[in-house]
Amino acid sequence: MQIDFAKLQYQYQLYKTEIDEAIHAVLDKSNYIMGEEVTQLEQSLETFTGSKHAITCSSGTDALLLAMMALDIQPGDEIITTPFTFIATAETIAFLGAVPVFVDIDEKTYNIDPSKIEEKITAKTKAIMPVSLYGQPADIYAIQKIADKHQLKVIIDGAQSFGSTFSGRTDSNLGDISTTSFFPAKPLGCFGDGGAVFTNDDAIAAKMKSLRVHGQSKRYHHKYIGMGGRMDTLQCAIVSVKLKYYAKDLALRQEVASKYTKALKGKSIILPFVDTNATSAWAQYSIRVQNRDELQVKLKEQGIPTAVHYPMPLHLQECFAYLDKGKGNFPICEQVSNEIMSLPMNPYLNDEEIAYISNKL
Repeated sequence: MQIDFAKLQYQYQLYKTEIDEAIHAVLDKSNYIMGEEVTQLEQSLETFTGSKHAITCSSGTDALLLAMMALDIQPGDEIITTPFTFIATAETIAFLGAVPVFVDIDEKTYNIDPSKIEEKITAKTKAIMPVSLYGQPADIYAIQKIADKHQLKVIIDGAQSFGSTFSGRTDSNLGDISTTSFFPAKPLGCFGDGGAVFTNDDAIAAKMKSLRVHGQSKRYHHKYIGMGGRMDTLQCAIVSVKLKYYAKDLALRQEVASKYTKALKGKSIILPFVDTNATSAWAQYSIRVQNRDELQVKLKEQGIPTAVHYPMPLHLQECFAYLDKGKGNFPICEQVSNEIMSLPMNPYLNDEEIAYISNKL
């Protein structure tokens, strides 16, 4: 059996007629930048998330940049985040000249450990940036309590978690600003790059809308130093179609995760843990094993692709050597990075495929 990790082509065929119609509607109008489909998607995202403002942008990475620029993050400012995430989380902090300050992770959820945040706060700290890793939000209430106490902003990196919840609220409707990515392999993906920022603050929303079009207040009048951060009309049209079916896809992802857990329970494998206050979008189904490299080779021979998210924590990356946080600084993160492995995960894995993967594993 040959397993497809994400089944992107399968999903396209499911919605092909509607997606093709949406694409051709944009082509017929030839309004490729900031066409009406952009506003339509933003309104649909606001309805889905309950967030007052949804603003599409060019990628999940640019969403983080827009969030920090809107909060006026300056060179030398410190932002507390996790070292166990995709590079964009801390890369964007450094890109603005600010300093990523890492905190070790919770061993069960793999998200930032709130109990270790407060000791890292200094006079230079301006924000906390939790990541909703693998689709599950961090303990946002504990984090928000610390942020409120120290008058800090909270930016949620929800690149992997669109549609997840914490205490019944989507993580797009938490923190001062929440971000997401519509990268094709994400739970809700476009056919290229795309992302969005969410906020309930009118002033922050207005500033982010300006920043994504080069800081314009009106055409050729620039209030801020901004960026070319728009999500193009074609991608918005595609996501609008997929969003109509997204609640169903999320439910199917949960079913797949539950079937994996049932099939793998009792094995010498550490299975994913989801906090009782949270639901996961299941961007990944990530397990921990002791003999990962050997296991990946053997599974590949059986037609089962796997992935490692992430094999090297950010504090050990060459580009962050200047932070002088070498091996041993974040032991839980380092241990997990040596053991973590993601299995094929998408809404369309069938029972036969799940059984095959589980049995081979």
